[in-house]
Amino acid sequence: MEIFTKQLTSIDIERGLVLPPDSNLELLPPFHGARTIELSTMVVVQSAAGITTLPGGEPVTIHCSTRSGNLAFTRGWHDIARCAGLGSGDIVTFYQDVNEGAQYKMIVRSAG
Repeated sequence: MEIFTKQLTSIDIERGLVLPPDSNLELLPPFHGARTIELSTMVVVQSAAGITTLPGGEPVTIHCSTRSGNLAFTRGWHDIARCAGLGSGDIVTFYQDVNEGAQYKMIVRSAG
C-alpha cells in the first residue's frame, strides 16, 4: 500500500526527505516514544537508462526521525539520493511492501 508520493526539492536532497502531510502514517511502525524508527526498504530506480535496484538488490535501512514536528527520512536516505543521482523534480513513491527481506519499497523516478 502506498504511504506517499513526493516530488523532491533541493531541501529533501540536502537535509532529508520530509514526509508530505497527506502521508498514510498508519502503515509505519509506531515510535513508542523514540525519536527514530528504522525501515528496511528495497530501492528501485527508474530512469531513461532502465530499472535498477540499490545497492545490488539488497534492502537499505532508512531512518525516519521526528524533526520540528514533521517526519523525515535521514540516515540511509542521503546515501540513496547520492547513489541514485537524485535531484530536484525527481519523484519518490514509498510503499509498504513486505517481500524480498524488506518491509517497504521505494521507487524513485528521474524527472529528466
